[in-house]
Amino acid sequence: MKVQEEAVSAVLKRLRRAQGQLTGVIAMIEDGRDCADVVTQLAAVSRALDRAGFKIVASGMRECLAGERDESPSMTEEELEKLFLSLA
Repeated sequence: MKVQEEAVSAVLKRLRRAQGQLTGVIAMIEDGRDCADVVTQLAAVSRALDRAGFKIVASGMRECLAGERDESPSMTEEELEKLFLSLA
């Protein structure tokens, strides 16, 4: 599955942001911060990772659909669905 270049840039930006947030969560735990604060930040990391994954899958779906017009698709509909659902 190919991913559009602009999508790669957006995904990397999201992943770097999530990496920074995760570093912050680790520091919060090491510092003994309040559980609610840690969980809130951990949820933000999780959402950032989910959004990165959805962006990759969405871009790949567009590429696969475009590929169907030009040639045989690189992934079947079932493979795309399984990939998408793996993020749920």
